[in-house]
Amino acid sequence: MSVRTTEEAEPGAEDGRAGAAARKREQHGWYFYDFACSVYSTSVLTVFLGPYLTAVAKAAADSEGYVHPLGVPVRAGSYFAYTVSVSVIVAVLIMPLVGAVADRTGRKKPLLAVTAYTGAAATAGMFFLDGDRYLLGGLLLVVANAALAVSMVLYNAFLPQISTPDERDTVSSRGWAFGYTSGALVLLLNLVLYQGHDSFGLSEGEAVRICLASAGLWWGAFALIPLRRLRDRAVVREPGAGAGPAVSGWRQLVATLKDMRRYPLTLSFLLAYLIYNDGVQTVISQASVYGSEELELEQSTLIVAVLLVQVLAVVGALGMGRLARAYGAKRTILGSLAAWGLTLAAGYFLPARTPVWFFALAAMIGLVLGGSQALSRSLFSHLVPAGKEAEYFSAYEMSDRGLSWVGPLVFGLTYQVTGSYRDAIISLVFFFALGFVLLARVPVRRAVRAAGNPVPERI
Repeated sequence: MSVRTTEEAEPGAEDGRAGAAARKREQHGWYFYDFACSVYSTSVLTVFLGPYLTAVAKAAADSEGYVHPLGVPVRAGSYFAYTVSVSVIVAVLIMPLVGAVADRTGRKKPLLAVTAYTGAAATAGMFFLDGDRYLLGGLLLVVANAALAVSMVLYNAFLPQISTPDERDTVSSRGWAFGYTSGALVLLLNLVLYQGHDSFGLSEGEAVRICLASAGLWWGAFALIPLRRLRDRAVVREPGAGAGPAVSGWRQLVATLKDMRRYPLTLSFLLAYLIYNDGVQTVISQASVYGSEELELEQSTLIVAVLLVQVLAVVGALGMGRLARAYGAKRTILGSLAAWGLTLAAGYFLPARTPVWFFALAAMIGLVLGGSQALSRSLFSHLVPAGKEAEYFSAYEMSDRGLSWVGPLVFGLTYQVTGSYRDAIISLVFFFALGFVLLARVPVRRAVRAAGNPVPERI
């Protein structure tokens, strides 16, 4: 398939002051989807749902500590990690089809609206997760996590269309900064509610369920801003282009991967990203479980730690964006991967019941988290052939949230076999070490030229 947007078909159509102003308006709207959905990643996935769903699963467990979803014996302490893996496998089956439909029709906004509000509704539904309803919790997690992953395909696909090549590191970093700002703000409100739940006449469980549901309401409310400001581009089909969007997800996945073989350097970057980002996503989703179960920290300590991550991630995203302008995105990402590995190694030796060391670990994570994700996204945007943004970003998102099921699976299996969360956390160093080696071998300038895109001065 070969399609282009009208603006790609006519270079310079948005040149001049009017075009720059329109582009800035879209960029500002685009930032707000990160602002809307990041509270799910922060309050739900990182802080509250892991320990809470684990507690719900333990309440439903048999005398040996196992639950039996679909008749399969699962240690209650591994249930959350396994459910995260299932959710991203579901996303893998959906994302290629959505990316293909978006590219062939040019209608990214309606698809973004459907996926955003599906995820927001599932998250709001977590208010009803109480007692021993671990199956309900697992189902809502699968729906919300998969919807978020698919919506990010569409959101990321706007980046090449709303920014020039030289703007993308900055625009992408600002998007992450908006997301971490909202995450910090909502988490601060969550901390007030959770710490003062008695004064509000709430039980601890009720306070947690309100925090979970409020993330869904926030997501839905602020998603209105990008849906108003972003605009779809009409698609110009070239001779021999495919007929329509009605193609199965599996056929489209195969077609996308076959097409990517024409750009082996882009594929090499994706492989490296798939591996190191699997480690990033697993740390995000499992850190609170590690803190509560292995380090025996209070929920309020975990909230403060993640709040620290959010604040420093804003600084880190903007700071690493500046480093990328000076040294290039690739070198900056490589530096962040080395820092990730050292941070996890330090986490293995953290003593239990000592919040100050956990806060130090959180600070280290915060400084590299936002920048490594933002720069990876902007670097990939240079490697995407024009007219295939949503299709290729679906493959990217499969690496980001879609194929990041191996890390949680390894984490859960390690705990199931050893009974130690310390062993589980140190196993993740492998993902950062291998990702570093593979990324170092990618000649990014040659990769940008091979994709038919202009090469920025620094990359």
